[in-house]
Amino acid sequence: MGIFSFIKNAGAAVFGIGKTTEEENAEKSNQLREIISSLNLEVKDLGIEVDDDAVKLWGETADLATKEKVVLTVGNTNGVSTVEDNLTVAEVEVIEEEALAQFHTVSRGDTLGKIAKTYYGNAMKYPVIFEANQPMLSHPDKIYPGQVLRIPPLVD
Repeated sequence: MGIFSFIKNAGAAVFGIGKTTEEENAEKSNQLREIISSLNLEVKDLGIEVDDDAVKLWGETADLATKEKVVLTVGNTNGVSTVEDNLTVAEVEVIEEEALAQFHTVSRGDTLGKIAKTYYGNAMKYPVIFEANQPMLSHPDKIYPGQVLRIPPLVD
C-alpha cells in the first residue's frame, strides 16, 4: 500500500484532453477499468477514483504480482501522475525483502537487455522482465522513457 509517482505525460494515451470535471474523471475511471479488464487483471470489488492526474485504487487481487501490475497499468497511463494503492491481496504470503519485486523507470536508450544487465548482471535474462510485465508489454522492444517496469527477483 502506498502512493506511487509516475511521469504524467509519458504513458499510454487513454484520456481525452480538456478541463477536468466530475464527468471527465468518471469517464477516466471507466477507461482505466476497461484497460485493467482487457489485460485480464482480476480485482475483486475494484474501485477507481480519479481526481485530475491522481488515481486512487482499492479492491482485492489474488496475489502480489497482480496488484503490482494493476498499479503499473494505471500509473503508466498518459495523464496519471500518482496512484494511491489501497489494493489488498487475498493470499498474504510472508515474503522476504529480497524476494520483492523492484521497480525501474525506463530512461532514454534503455532496453530490456540493458535493464536485465543492471539488475541481474546478465542481459540475456531480459525475458524474466518481459514476462513479469505481461500483459502490459506486447513485445520486448516496446518500452518507452518514463514507463515504470516491474523487476522481479531471479528465482534459481
